[in-house]
Amino acid sequence: MQALLDTIARMERPTDAVRIFHGRGGLHPGCEDWALDAFAPVLLLTCFRPVGDAELAAVGEALAARWRQLDAGPLNWVLQTREGGGQTETRLMAGEVPEVHEVTEQGTRYRVHLLQGQNHGLFLDMAAGRQWTRAYVAQRAAANAAARAAGGWAPGLKVLNLFAYTCAFSVVALQAGADQVLNMDMSSRALAVGQQNHRLNGVLKGASFLGHDIFKSWGRIGRAGPYDLVIADPPSYQKGSFVATKDYARLLRRLPELLAPQGHALLCLNAPELGPDFLQAQVEASAPSLAFVERLANPSSFADAAPDRALKVLVYRAG
Repeated sequence: MQALLDTIARMERPTDAVRIFHGRGGLHPGCEDWALDAFAPVLLLTCFRPVGDAELAAVGEALAARWRQLDAGPLNWVLQTREGGGQTETRLMAGEVPEVHEVTEQGTRYRVHLLQGQNHGLFLDMAAGRQWTRAYVAQRAAANAAARAAGGWAPGLKVLNLFAYTCAFSVVALQAGADQVLNMDMSSRALAVGQQNHRLNGVLKGASFLGHDIFKSWGRIGRAGPYDLVIADPPSYQKGSFVATKDYARLLRRLPELLAPQGHALLCLNAPELGPDFLQAQVEASAPSLAFVERLANPSSFADAAPDRALKVLVYRAG
């Protein structure tokens, strides 16, 4: 675990929500089970196996020493261990976690929770997808505004956010100038946090939230379209919700009728066993009218020795 300790010894005091150490990427031999994230003012250390007392003491001492060097005030850190079979244990190791814990990413605020579950309210590896969404929506909104200023007509800019979770994509889209965003997720609890995220950023107007099974809601989704941007960030394998190998094709078949002319789709896949060629083949077979634009680069903090195993975020354009 020396690479983890060396990273801690060099790290700066984080202010945004970011990954600090990504052992899962395979670039640090012997540290594949470790990840360190900052959800200021709390550090989250995740290990994908049981942690020995000596290892835990070494990490705790390294964090405390670096925090003193940075003169960063009280050290707050949480340990989460994950084992096979879905077993997860989360412990507060030092300091405290704010009862209402809010973090920032590029100036946008999000509500997170570190002491329950494996998903904390904001997926840090999707930062590039949110950045792309912000830029894309801002560009489309500016073009619409220019058309109206010239005396022409331009429709309202609509975004469909499928598998919305806590609606981070929706928040940045509305900040960038989207007129309407429809957020859909089976989890009403996640959508409730999403509504809080919209309120935190003052962008609740224009957002709608539908806690339904997407595959049983195509009629309602279609009536609210067409959409300038469709975002699909599904779980790779979640029984009763989405299994990528059989359900992505069902989703893709609907995209051409949902997208406005020249509209874009942001398609995400976080399954290490499925490379980008899987998703590209699915699009070619189920939505051949969509044109591939690019694969977004993941944040540098999530660098991976095997990029095809890492998060895949692909951009497509309608005709």
